[in-house]
Amino acid sequence: MRIIEERDYRTKPGRAPEFVRIYEEHGLPVQKEMLGDFLGYFVSDVGELNRVVALWGFDSMDDRLARRDAMMADHRWAAYLDKVLPLLDQQTTRFLRPTRFSPLQ
Repeated sequence: MRIIEERDYRTKPGRAPEFVRIYEEHGLPVQKEMLGDFLGYFVSDVGELNRVVALWGFDSMDDRLARRDAMMADHRWAAYLDKVLPLLDQQTTRFLRPTRFSPLQ
């Protein structure tokens, strides 16, 4: 079963650009290597601001768990977290299952 992980980050006011910059430089390279199926990274432009959303695709929950466990054990990921955690107010994660007619199957 294909799943999409949606991670929604709320940064402290005005810190989203810095969060995105640090992620692009330090977090994304590690995640692309270890998680694989990068679907997109988005910032809010209208409505509730200071939001950043990442989408990742996985073949299954087991696939996701194995990949994330390996990433969490990587020293580069720990160094990245040290840089960005002070910029965050909140994080939520949802797992989305594509419909049979979704182009992201």
